[in-house]
Amino acid sequence: MVSNGNGERGGVGALLATLRMVLGNPAVRGFLRQATRNEVCVYGDGEEVKGPILYHALASFAGEAVNCPLGARFLSGLIKSLLKLGIKVLKGREEEARDALKDPAVRRGITLVLKGIALYGITVPQKMPAPFLIVWNFTNLCNFRCKHCYQTAGRPLPDELSLEEKLEVVAQLDKAGVAAVALSGGEPTIHPHFLPVIREISRRGMYPAVATNGWVFADKEKLLEAKRAGLRYVEVSVDSANPRKHDEFRGVEGAWERAIKALQNAAELGISHALAMTVTRFNYEEAPEVIDLADELGLQRIVFFNFIPVGRGKEIVKYDLTPEQREEFLRMIYKEMGKHKGLQIVSTAPQYARVTLQLSGGEEVSPAHFYVGNDPIVKSLAEFIGGCGAGRIYAAIQPEGTVTPCVFMPIPVGNVRQKEFREIWETSEVMLKLRERAKHVWGYCANCPYLNVCGGCRARAYAYFRDPLGPDPGCVLNKKYWEQIREELEILTPEEGEKQVAISR
Repeated sequence: MVSNGNGERGGVGALLATLRMVLGNPAVRGFLRQATRNEVCVYGDGEEVKGPILYHALASFAGEAVNCPLGARFLSGLIKSLLKLGIKVLKGREEEARDALKDPAVRRGITLVLKGIALYGITVPQKMPAPFLIVWNFTNLCNFRCKHCYQTAGRPLPDELSLEEKLEVVAQLDKAGVAAVALSGGEPTIHPHFLPVIREISRRGMYPAVATNGWVFADKEKLLEAKRAGLRYVEVSVDSANPRKHDEFRGVEGAWERAIKALQNAAELGISHALAMTVTRFNYEEAPEVIDLADELGLQRIVFFNFIPVGRGKEIVKYDLTPEQREEFLRMIYKEMGKHKGLQIVSTAPQYARVTLQLSGGEEVSPAHFYVGNDPIVKSLAEFIGGCGAGRIYAAIQPEGTVTPCVFMPIPVGNVRQKEFREIWETSEVMLKLRERAKHVWGYCANCPYLNVCGGCRARAYAYFRDPLGPDPGCVLNKKYWEQIREELEILTPEEGEKQVAISR
């Protein structure tokens, strides 16, 4: 997304900014709303594809041969012209945008943005008619016993979805317009339904991903089989650069070695991948070592997950970082990024957007927990995406079909066995309030100047205050709320924490 030496900007960033600049015009929204209707169009290979006219327009813009009915063809042509004009005005790289839109999953994501603007106008953060991402706790079955497990995984639940029901869920997500589905757990890769569901997600044009402990994918043939089924992204948990420490935290000897092997296999097979580390007092000081390890292995990305005291994680709540420690940590990883140019370093803590803005003097920002960049378009997208995405741009599904706003926020808002996912998304009172965050949050978050790029972690607010609209006590700006809960929950002071962690070593 960053600008090149000629002043041109990345095609995808310019494309998204174009959607806001051109298609947010009230006059344009009228025809755009018409383009949200579904039409059946015939693609170059003869396949009939039913989807919004917007989707077909993006496919045509990408260079695919798309034959639509006359009315749809007219609207599609208009959308293509507007996109070309906007990218040119913003000095974007049109060819890069075309290449990105050749991917059906990217087209689905951009279609969601277009539909959101058509239905709701430009909002900050942008309201969406469906989530970009579903994190699906595929099963409660797990071969590990991790200390921080949000799912308290181990044995499968007695009422988990059957394979037929899982395939129906995929169909529901497809119908809703979801762009990506990440299977989590438990451990999804050891479940017999894993490959059939990955195939179905891929077949329907969504982006299939998995969060895993890496045990199965240490076998390169197993990972290759998953790649052939359509798997496109692998996120492997590594909690320490020290094998013994990781294995002890995960409860299984040899876990570290197999996790590292799985990441190496993903890199060798050309599968997009990331090393994921959940940050607690047990390991936050060794993050530079883990970053060095990821760099040495030639990995693409490292994601530092915010610790949420939910599930089995409640048992180690006293090892949560203090607000000052979290601030120190986020500042440290931002500085580390400057030393590791080929490695993306991100955090799921929404405060990272504020930290990157502050440390760069307003020049760089991290939209949600993704890219950090200094392009003006990226700064615009930070508010567009809007920080914590729980119930706004993503949602979660539990093994037995219950929908929640986030995997770390166990608030049931419906079940796909009784109600279509789209209806749950559109009518859940909890998720509707999360989308109107500025009207409902309390604590310092309510008046924070960084509300639209951060907004606080809603799962942490729920974990500590049983209110997803409460303050995130992990932020230094909400420190007084941290002090209120620290003694009640017997959270260690930094000095006590250092002693306990030293003993555990």
